[in-house]
Amino acid sequence: MAHAHESNTKRIWIVFGLLSVVTIIEVALGIIKPEALHLHGPGTSWLNWIFIILTLVKAYYIAWAFMHLEGEKKWFRRSIVWSAVFLIIYLVTLLLIEGNYLYETLSPLVRW
Repeated sequence: MAHAHESNTKRIWIVFGLLSVVTIIEVALGIIKPEALHLHGPGTSWLNWIFIILTLVKAYYIAWAFMHLEGEKKWFRRSIVWSAVFLIIYLVTLLLIEGNYLYETLSPLVRW
């Protein structure tokens, strides 16, 4: 019984470490805001794309570890993950389209 407890403790520390590293990278990029990443990629700057991707990685790993998806059947995991990925991509696409429209519409009226 103690062996199972040790493996769970180790797993919790691994999850904590991975999520901490990703969060530290996000916070560091948010504070530093490198000029090289302010170049516009598809729809927004590369810095924003890095934030979006890192957030998706964290969300996936949280679902994988804390919702115990690694122990589920393959089709069930895929149905949850791909549904969430599709909805997030859809939401990001709509936000980028609407944000670009608002920027173009309001840019003559507002000094950014």
